[in-house]
Amino acid sequence: MASTAGGTGRLMAVSDLHIGYEENRALVERMRPGSDDDWLLVAGDVAETVADIQWALKTLASRFRKVVWVPGNHELWSHPRDPVTLRGTARYEYLVELCRGLGVITPEDPYPVWEGAGGPVTVAPLFLLYDYSFLPAGCTTKDEGLAYAHRTGIVCNDEFLLYPDPYPSREAWCLARTAETERRLAELPADMPTVLVNHYPLDRHPMDVLRYPEFAMWCGTRLTADWHRRFRVAAMVYGHLHIPRTTHHEGVRFEEVSVGYPREWRGRPHPPGALRRILPLEADPGDR
Repeated sequence: MASTAGGTGRLMAVSDLHIGYEENRALVERMRPGSDDDWLLVAGDVAETVADIQWALKTLASRFRKVVWVPGNHELWSHPRDPVTLRGTARYEYLVELCRGLGVITPEDPYPVWEGAGGPVTVAPLFLLYDYSFLPAGCTTKDEGLAYAHRTGIVCNDEFLLYPDPYPSREAWCLARTAETERRLAELPADMPTVLVNHYPLDRHPMDVLRYPEFAMWCGTRLTADWHRRFRVAAMVYGHLHIPRTTHHEGVRFEEVSVGYPREWRGRPHPPGALRRILPLEADPGDR
């Protein structure tokens, strides 16, 4: 397990940068740490093209003491705009090597230990995907859920752009990723708290506020529903929903840290692109 001292810095987080939008790219250009010891957790959906992903992570890695990245669904898309045409695991592995060249920690690397204020905690970047187990009310199978989603017109672009090769399905890829990640987490010291970072939440409760509940099918898996209890989680960091807020579930803090699309953040009262502090914990963050 890698250990990198955090000094007196802060453990910060952000996700869903979507720098294909010029306004969001400008937000990244302005992002700065509060001190030389700050770490940044990037919980996926940086961009759709390898060139944009590389630019954003290189920019952030040059400023923060340590950057930790997990893939979102957008990074895994085989987008017609991207000259890198790799699919499925080959694309993911390509991005992992890109990150390693930049000094960015990925889910394939030893989990680093945050030893700054609020630590020590193991920071575990996760890549888990989803398995369609968060079905709409009244649906009992993936096929029923997808049929319902197509009737409502709320269908994630993953259905057309995210390939699971060489796995036969996205849920098969999810099952393999979940099993391997569970094994790694179970090997961590039993007295060490964790910060788990994943593009999707580990529990379904954050989806309760979705405007279109059927979108939950592309938001995680029931297989992780008890991980926040089993693995001594101090905070669960995620994005994907574009609903930035803090919630508490069974005594565990869940932090949705997304920036989202310009049309979404323009209407919010808070300045766009603000990084979320994960550690040290604020006195009483409450739900926001």
